[in-house]
Amino acid sequence: MKQAFNGLGMHPGNLWRLSDARTRSISAENPTGAKGGGAMSDAHPNSPARELGKGWKCSPCAMVGPGETYTVADIEGPGAIQSMWFAGYVGRDFILRIYWDDLEFPSVETPLPDFFGLPWVTGDMFSTKGPYVHLNSLMVAVNPNKALNCFWEMPFRGRCRITIENRMPAGSAPQMCFYQINYTLTDVPEDAAYFHAQFRRTNPVPYMVPYTILDGVRGRGQYVGTSMGWGINNSGWWGEGEIKFYLDGDGEYPTICGTGTEDYFGGAFNWEVDGSYREYSTAYAGMHQVLRPDGLYQSQHRHAMYRWHVVDPIRFESDLTVTIQALGWRGEGRYYPGQHDICSVAYWYQTLPATPFPALPGRDETEVV
Repeated sequence: MKQAFNGLGMHPGNLWRLSDARTRSISAENPTGAKGGGAMSDAHPNSPARELGKGWKCSPCAMVGPGETYTVADIEGPGAIQSMWFAGYVGRDFILRIYWDDLEFPSVETPLPDFFGLPWVTGDMFSTKGPYVHLNSLMVAVNPNKALNCFWEMPFRGRCRITIENRMPAGSAPQMCFYQINYTLTDVPEDAAYFHAQFRRTNPVPYMVPYTILDGVRGRGQYVGTSMGWGINNSGWWGEGEIKFYLDGDGEYPTICGTGTEDYFGGAFNWEVDGSYREYSTAYAGMHQVLRPDGLYQSQHRHAMYRWHVVDPIRFESDLTVTIQALGWRGEGRYYPGQHDICSVAYWYQTLPATPFPALPGRDETEVV
């Protein structure tokens, strides 16, 4: 007997298919996602809805205080997250975490903007140290004004818990968190793996030491994406370094080896067009941001890039390590191992339980200066 469609893996070719999957959504206006549970907040006496009353945009966002961890969503499965949207404060003091099936450690742990490919944007929607940048891809989109959108599908069986931690110091003002978590409650197939994302930063990268995007992964799964921020600490071209994927017991040498940094992110020849870096943002690859020196305090080039392995996932059976070299040019046609400010988010699916992540860098170590 043909199995009923479970409503997962949506695309233009199956939108006409009916399913018993139930659509739900969590926001500040319906914090539990309950059926018929939206727009039930009372209007605060000082709110813009004070004359309109219940049902008239009484609770559009959460205020997350310094040192507070706010539960964005707590969902009993089985089901799948199908999209997420965040706005308001988008700086690195907001830490996004996702926990699957009552595990005590997160499977997603990253500063909020970095998860969405924005390593150089800090501060709130009114005060930032990095300009707005548009990221236009299938899996992640950043739209005016710093609206963060995610379309990674994330199936789970038992439970999904999503939190935001505010790492601002005591005495700081609470920050606005607008959010919408769209999900479905449905059967999840046995071969569905769990979504993971991990942030790292090294500033500066030690001389002649490759930057580690991901290591310590144990289990079966597939690597599906990389977003990176790269702050340049020397003159000249800096992106000759190769990315390497060490799979399933690889030793000194990897199974997959790239040819250069810009090549991995879908570009070529320094991204140079008419004597300047040329930004681009496409479905699966981009170098969507260049922060250029201004001749005063902004003294370094900074770049943001992404590569989604959606049609070409990198499958592993037991373990995975991913590294990339910081490599530029020095005199006499020789390579120069750079010492740059590099950060990244690695995205992958794998079986549970996963290996706990390394400790997230502290607030000073993640700050963009």
